[in-house]
Amino acid sequence: MQKNGLVAVVKRDCPTCVMVAPVLQQLLKQADLTVYSQDDPAFPDGMDGVTDDTALDISYDLEIEIVPTLVRFEAGQEVERTYGWDRAAWESLTGASDLGADLPAFKPGCGALNQEQDRLAELRIRHGDTPMVSRLIPLGAREDAIEACYERGWSDGLPVVPPTQERVLAMLEGTTRAADEVLGPMPSNLDTCTVEKVAINAVMAGCRPEYMPVVLAAIEAVLEEDYCLHGTLATTRFVGPVVIVNGPIAQQIGMNGKGNALGQGNRANATIGRAVQLAVRNIGGGKPQGVDRATLGNPGKLTYCFCEDEDGSAWEPLVVDRGLPAGTNAVTVFAGFGLQGVIDDKARSPEELVETFATSLRAVDNVNKFPGPDCLLVVCPEHENTLMEGGWDKARLHKELMARMVVPAESVMRGTHGMAEGVNPKLAGKTVSKLVPTGLLIVRAGGGAGKFSGIIAGWTPGTPESSRPVTKEIKS
Repeated sequence: MQKNGLVAVVKRDCPTCVMVAPVLQQLLKQADLTVYSQDDPAFPDGMDGVTDDTALDISYDLEIEIVPTLVRFEAGQEVERTYGWDRAAWESLTGASDLGADLPAFKPGCGALNQEQDRLAELRIRHGDTPMVSRLIPLGAREDAIEACYERGWSDGLPVVPPTQERVLAMLEGTTRAADEVLGPMPSNLDTCTVEKVAINAVMAGCRPEYMPVVLAAIEAVLEEDYCLHGTLATTRFVGPVVIVNGPIAQQIGMNGKGNALGQGNRANATIGRAVQLAVRNIGGGKPQGVDRATLGNPGKLTYCFCEDEDGSAWEPLVVDRGLPAGTNAVTVFAGFGLQGVIDDKARSPEELVETFATSLRAVDNVNKFPGPDCLLVVCPEHENTLMEGGWDKARLHKELMARMVVPAESVMRGTHGMAEGVNPKLAGKTVSKLVPTGLLIVRAGGGAGKFSGIIAGWTPGTPESSRPVTKEIKS
């Protein structure tokens, strides 16, 4: 590329470039000028020495944003540039006079081709100006990319989006965090988990770039010691990460906290949860019948993510229960089973409904197994209305449920109900609680019709030796 004299960058598909073509012809006679054309080497028509820049490498090196752009170089260094058509600026830059005398004094230019998203990503990759450092795995000319992902063990059983360099680079645009930022070692392999590796798995999961901050927060949460990712993988129980999103970001990225919130059909819900699961698999090695020793598993181990319906609820959201201000963008990750339905069409008072909730919670794992695991209670809108009409807020519901978790040991002792499972007979005369004091989370979600709530049981009682829910604020 010329490093002395004048350089002009134009494209035929720009009315301003077409308009200034006679000016370029005029300058070519008066100065040392090189013209680069982004879309047609024959444009400007009839001009000798136009250089083909349809590959856009020169435009990329010059960081062209608008065409036409006119640049002046001296001794190999850029000293001045202008873009669009501004007669006064062109005359000042070139030292010429009477440029384009029959043209208007000013006309804005057009966007440069090298700034288009797909082309810019390709150029950044070609010029080595990407933040990506992961190894590129070439595929054969006839190799199907989706089948290749299956064959290499990168899939959760469903097709994944092939993580091309362009797609990963676009995903990284969804966060301000550096691609090489280390989030921590990912159990169980303890391989280093970086923002870039998470982006690769987010691509495979089908995420949009704007989901990346949520995915990253969820990954940071499962990497916390309190969550105990290795334990939740290695257990023979059914658990996997359940991701609950709070804050305005949920609506900004189009998440569903209303009808079918825990089901299919919403891209953000489905792919954010899936990205977490794929990262655990592909970075940490958490594969079934390997590190993942679940006896049965549950469908939520493909994806398990939803947002709390804060706008539709009169209650304080989960994020407040977790110690953050209302309105904070945050994720809470809970090691949970599949959904256990709680149906009560008949309750018309909080007292009646709380008994249904309590009885269902006491049955988690086994009616005789005390203590049981932590539980996440998902309260539907109609059940919330029943409680609110009776004057109960979420705090009151939580208090009443915890009180009903305490029962006489004799009622759940070994042999009771004809079951071998149960508490030790040495506890006769005492009381036992199904849940530890911090063992119950409550969220509000679901459609407006149907008195159907649900329980997501956890792995174990939330003690320091097991998994506890973790809440992480979402960073941009």
